Amino acid sequence: MGTAAHPESWQRLLDQAGPPPAPPLHLASTSTSPSTSPSPSTSTGGGDLHHTPKPWNDAAGAAHSLRTDTDTARSGLITAHSGIDGIDTGAAGLLSVAALKTVLTSWEERLAAVRDECGSLEPKLREVARTMGGTDHAVRSSIAGYADPVPADEKGR
Repeated sequence: MGTAAHPESWQRLLDQAGPPPAPPLHLASTSTSPSTSPSPSTSTGGGDLHHTPKPWNDAAGAAHSLRTDTDTARSGLITAHSGIDGIDTGAAGLLSVAALKTVLTSWEERLAAVRDECGSLEPKLREVARTMGGTDHAVRSSIAGYADPVPADEKGR
């Protein structure tokens, strides 16, 4: 990162202050606060960051419900507007019928788009839940040896 140009008076003050202190490092897998972090060799892990598939599966369930409800609403809207042409009611040729048909078509398209988007989203959300669960397991397995290292033999190997 390059240095920013400051007026001379500010630059003198910045030079006097020295570089900013480095932020404390803290592993998400440790349960201690940064100010009391043990050395890496004494850390027992544990952590406070946990993954659960429940929010992802809940979101997938909501997408499924919204898809179903949207499709039901779209079907109901179409049914409610059957006969809108006015032939049976004597309203043929009225401008309001043409406007109503335009609005109906617009809502049909919107509801179909929501239905399709929710249908596409549900399996993706379920896949995230599965993938993250697998990743959590793989990471846990890969670092297990570091948490409890194998003791060296008599010759230090």
